[in-house]
Amino acid sequence: MPSEQPDKSPKNKWVEIESYIQLGVLLPAATFVGWLIGHLLDLHFRTHWIYLVGLGFGIAAGFVQLFRVALKTGDD
Repeated sequence: MPSEQPDKSPKNKWVEIESYIQLGVLLPAATFVGWLIGHLLDLHFRTHWIYLVGLGFGIAAGFVQLFRVALKTGDD
């Protein structure tokens, strides 16, 4: 006889919804922080290209964290 999972409690549903909201906010926030750090370094060193490196690192960090949250959510 297959075991059926009990209905999720309202608290567990909210935790799951929070995980999906986190996915939507994570990538733009990481991208912005990377760009901001690169821009501030550009101002400090008087260059015009470091913001691109910061932008790249921000996007990469955002995707890494996005995959971590997605895999953690998928395990539940």
